[in-house]
Amino acid sequence: MKGWVILNTIDNNDFMILNSIVYKIHTNGDFLAMRKELLEQLKMIMDFDSADFHLSKGDGSTSLVSRVSYNNNSSLDFSRVYESIDYSQGILGTGKSMVYRESDIISDEKRIETEYYKNVYEVNDWHYSLQLILGYDERFLGVITFYRNKEKEDFKYIDVFKMQLLKDHLAYRIYKEQESATKYGDKISIQDAIELFGLTKRESSILELLMGGYSNEEICDQSAIANNTLKKHVLNIYRKLGIKNRVQLFRMIKEA
Repeated sequence: MKGWVILNTIDNNDFMILNSIVYKIHTNGDFLAMRKELLEQLKMIMDFDSADFHLSKGDGSTSLVSRVSYNNNSSLDFSRVYESIDYSQGILGTGKSMVYRESDIISDEKRIETEYYKNVYEVNDWHYSLQLILGYDERFLGVITFYRNKEKEDFKYIDVFKMQLLKDHLAYRIYKEQESATKYGDKISIQDAIELFGLTKRESSILELLMGGYSNEEICDQSAIANNTLKKHVLNIYRKLGIKNRVQLFRMIKEA
């Protein structure tokens, strides 16, 4: 009965946008573009100031990679933030899709005293958040976090309900992408890595050169960048792919 009451409070315009979002979740062949467009479209049906969309590594762990953001230029590694929160790890580890407000998990009085709140929320002028956890077939797939600034009210149950309508569609799309990327074995293609982990145009070209067996000096020459700049790009690639060195890179990705 409660769900029906909430359903009746969603106006026709929001329903049309929700239908459009669901359609694009399933039909946009560019997975990275779909994720970016999703956050922009959600802004039309729910008020939030910033958002982050992370994927899981796809290995059954709760480690996060491939961040896509909306109005969030923070240099903070949010994938590490989630790993430091005990109750978050418990929720991610269930492998189920769910939607909840941060304030439903921990009281405001306790939350504002945590290092998590001080290092993430306070420095960005955020206060409230809504979490969309994505899972399928008991596998954790990713998480979207929506933030609101301090001067605003907390997210409403209507916001939770709207995300509930989308969560299974989104989880299934991510699941199919991860399955497709690994259907030829443990290794994935360069293009799969670019799309799944949200590599920039520069990172993509460097990854292709790395997988082509070029030395750092040759990559610098072809890319017209300094060695230190190359090192930064390579480290960013490793971080997004959840690996630590070139050996792991070659084990993860099929050579061109």
